[in-house]
Amino acid sequence: MLVVASLVCGFIFGLGLLISGMMQPAKVLAFLDILGIRNGTWDPSLAVVMAAALAVAGLGTILARQRPQPVLAPTFDVPTKTAIDTPLIAGSALFGIGWGLVGLCPGPALENLATLSPPLIVFCVAMAAGMIAHDQWYAKRPAAPPSGALAGADG
Repeated sequence: MLVVASLVCGFIFGLGLLISGMMQPAKVLAFLDILGIRNGTWDPSLAVVMAAALAVAGLGTILARQRPQPVLAPTFDVPTKTAIDTPLIAGSALFGIGWGLVGLCPGPALENLATLSPPLIVFCVAMAAGMIAHDQWYAKRPAAPPSGALAGADG
C-alpha cells in the first residue's frame, strides 16, 4: 500500500510541476531574474506556486501532528537534525547555482526526461554523477561530530 501511495503522490507532484510551468526552464529563469537583466521582465508567477505549496505542506503537517501515528506506517519518521552546518550551506549554494544556471531542479529535470532532449539527458546524468560522488564522499569520511556547525536548535 505504501508503494501505491508513493506512486499517487509522485504523480500529483509531477502534475503540479507540469501545470504550474516549473518544467519550463525559461519560465523558472524569468522568475529567478528579479532585476529583469536577462530579458527585461520579471515573472513572479512561480511565487504563487511556491506559496501554495507551502500552504498545503503546512496544513498537512498540522493535520499529521494531530494523529497518533501515520496512516501507512507504524511511526512518524521525523528528522532530528536541525543544525545549520557547512555541508547544508554548501549544498544549498550549489543547488541554487545549478537551478539559476539551468532553470531546472531535480524533480522537473526527471520529469522532462520524457522529452528525450540531449541537454536534459546530460543534465540528469551529471546530476546522478553528483549524487553518486556525494554518497562515495560521505562513505569514506570517518563518523565524527560535525565541526562546522554554525547555528541551530541542537545547541
